[in-house]
Amino acid sequence: MAPSKSYSAAVSGWSHTPSTPILLWMAVSLPLVAWDTAYMLLRPHTMPGGSLHWPLWVPYALYGEVDHMYGFKQWHLRNPFAAAQSLMNLVETVLYLGYLGMWYWYGQPGARGERRAVGGRVGAWTLLLGFSAAVMTVSKTVLYWVLEYCSGFDNIGQNDPWTLFWLWIVPNGAWIVVPLVFMIYGMGSEIVDGLTTQSHLKGQ
Repeated sequence: MAPSKSYSAAVSGWSHTPSTPILLWMAVSLPLVAWDTAYMLLRPHTMPGGSLHWPLWVPYALYGEVDHMYGFKQWHLRNPFAAAQSLMNLVETVLYLGYLGMWYWYGQPGARGERRAVGGRVGAWTLLLGFSAAVMTVSKTVLYWVLEYCSGFDNIGQNDPWTLFWLWIVPNGAWIVVPLVFMIYGMGSEIVDGLTTQSHLKGQ
């Protein structure tokens, strides 16, 4: 089903186009999140010694020692937090896929080969969906860090500074910094600019 003429006309006004960093981030993060979520929800089969561990989840043998939330310690304690967070990952992924799908399906090709743009009411919903997903990503990751702080670093305190920095802070920090800078700030600025423009128009 092709977009209507009225929708096509709307794209000539305000429109939203995902930036290159956003698209690159999703191309990397969505498969990694799917991999991580599957590991957590399929435990203990994906853990060392499990029937599904080799070859796909072999790196988690090391990571389970770096972060005990992923290892046998919290599994034996039946800690539900990581599994609950993984279920939220599914919701987050659906939001991101919805954002990408709406942009691609309803977007119109730009002039001179520019990237597709989605405008009008559909564009506004697309932008809101992407922004909401990014807020969820950052909030969920910050909660994970706060949990470690409140538990006295129960799951990561065994690491030396070098291991902690490169194998925990850097990879987990990426899920805070990238969505915060390129999505929450970038998309939030688009939303604020749009609302500001509308308020000025109504005030005239």
